[in-house]
Amino acid sequence: MSAHIEVKDVAEVGRGNPVEAEEIDESEIVERIFEAVMEQRLPPGTKLSESALCDAFGVGRMRIRRTLLLLASREVVELHANRGAFIASPTAEQAREVFEARLTLEPNIARLAVQRASDDDIAMLVRHLEMEHAAHDERHRHDAIRLSGQFHTMLAQVAGNAILLRTMKELVARTSLIIGIFGAPGVHNCRDDEHTSIVEAFHARDAERAARMMTIHLKHIERHLQIGARTGDAVDLVKLFGR
Repeated sequence: MSAHIEVKDVAEVGRGNPVEAEEIDESEIVERIFEAVMEQRLPPGTKLSESALCDAFGVGRMRIRRTLLLLASREVVELHANRGAFIASPTAEQAREVFEARLTLEPNIARLAVQRASDDDIAMLVRHLEMEHAAHDERHRHDAIRLSGQFHTMLAQVAGNAILLRTMKELVARTSLIIGIFGAPGVHNCRDDEHTSIVEAFHARDAERAARMMTIHLKHIERHLQIGARTGDAVDLVKLFGR
């Protein structure tokens, strides 16, 4: 995996688009692409054309290349010499490793979150559950996927640990890729009723129950994976990200 950025490209940044720096920076582009992966709108194996991303975000190639390097460092994007950038396509072994990591971390995150949650934090989780239920009931698939992933990152946020929060964002994005490859048709990231059981443990202030329910929840997701890789169709990046 490698990336090649020529010196002459540096001079092109700003000259072709002098207001680029004022419009959008790498972190925002990273988050937009990250969210699209988490919502399964960018399937594994999707080619990320630099020119299409430049058009979509209204920035120069250097900014896009820095964005792709950041995404590659999180293992969400794979960079191939002379071929370009692609949304990562985790293998079956990598899928097992991701769930092994989540099963190691998330029960403890849930335990910490219950111990540290304020009444406002619990109210926030309840409101989030209501949005999840509505998205499922109204069959808004992308919203349901996005909200289910956010639930897990919110627990890390409530736990008050920035390192765990950053790690969870990356693991949730990787899980979306894994479900995109190995998930049975119609399977989303999570079942909202299992999230409800976890939040009920918050109401009871039962940290051990929250940890136990998180373990059950993650094992349930993993059991519904089907080994058999596939990649998605081509994605119109300008239409997806264009403002």
